[in-house]
Amino acid sequence: MSEAALGGRFTFPGTSLTVQRIGYGAMQLAGPGVWGPPKDAEGAVAVLRAAVAAGVNHIDTADYYGPHRTNQIIRQALHPYPPGLVIVTKLGGRRPPDKSWQPAISPQDLTDGVHDNLRNLSLDALDIVNYRVMGSGHGPEEASIAGQVTVLADLQRKGLIRHIGLSNVTPAQLTEARTIADIVCVQNNYNLAHRHDDALIDALLHEGIAYVPFFPLGGFTPLQSSTLTSVAAQLATTPMQVALAWLLARSPNILLIPGTSSLTHLRENLAAAHLTLPPQTLAQLDRIAHAATQAKH
Repeated sequence: MSEAALGGRFTFPGTSLTVQRIGYGAMQLAGPGVWGPPKDAEGAVAVLRAAVAAGVNHIDTADYYGPHRTNQIIRQALHPYPPGLVIVTKLGGRRPPDKSWQPAISPQDLTDGVHDNLRNLSLDALDIVNYRVMGSGHGPEEASIAGQVTVLADLQRKGLIRHIGLSNVTPAQLTEARTIADIVCVQNNYNLAHRHDDALIDALLHEGIAYVPFFPLGGFTPLQSSTLTSVAAQLATTPMQVALAWLLARSPNILLIPGTSSLTHLRENLAAAHLTLPPQTLAQLDRIAHAATQAKH
C-alpha cells in the first residue's frame, strides 16, 4: 500500500520522526480486558507484521497493556525494527493483579515504567513517551502535572526518551507542560460523537503539534449513529471507515491509531484513507456530535 493510501504524512514538531497519518494502536493485542496473553498469539504477530508491510510506521502502545504482553508481542513480531518505525508508548498507569487501572505517577513509577518499556521492546531509547493522566474515567481532570513532566524531561536529558507527549489532558495542563518541555503530541478521547477538543485541535494545528484521538471508533462503546450508518450505506462502505475518514478530513494534524486483532479489520481501517467525503456528507456527520450532546440533556 502506498504512503498516500495511509492518509499522507506528518512530521512531529522539532523531530525527524515522520509517520503516515493512519497508524496502529496495539492495546487489543493483549487478552480480554487488556489482560494476559491474546487468545491467538500467532494472529497478533500476523496483524502487526501485516500493518507494517502495508506501510504503517506509527505504533501506539503501553507497557501496562497486558501488562507487558503487548510490548513483548511487538518485539516478537517486528524486532529488529524496520527503519522509520516510530513506537509511541505511555506512562502513568499500572495494572495490579485485580486487573484494575491505577495511576503510577511517582518519580520511581515513571522511571521504572521507562525501563519496563525499554526492556520489553528491546530498545535503547523510546521515540515518544506520552504522560497519561489517569482520571476517574476516560476524560481529563484538572490538576498539576508539572512534577510528572519534569521527571520525563529529566529522563529525556539522560537519553532514555527522545520526545514527550501528553494523554488525557486539558488545555491548561498542556500549557503547564510546555513550560517544562517541548510537547510533540496530545492523545485525547475524540471522535465523531465526542468533540470536546475541537478548539484544542485547531490550536495544536497552529503550533504544528500532533493530535492523536484515542477511541477514534468509540472505544469500549463503539459509535452508534443512524446518520453514520446511512452515510456508510450511501458510500458503499462501513460506518467505521466513514468515522476514520471523517477524522482524517477534520484536521491535517490528526493521526489515527485504530486498534484491532483482526487482519480483516486492519485492512478495512487502512482502506479508510481512500474514502473521500463530499462536503454535504461532512456536514451531515458534523451534526452527530450535536445530536449526541442533546441526547444527554
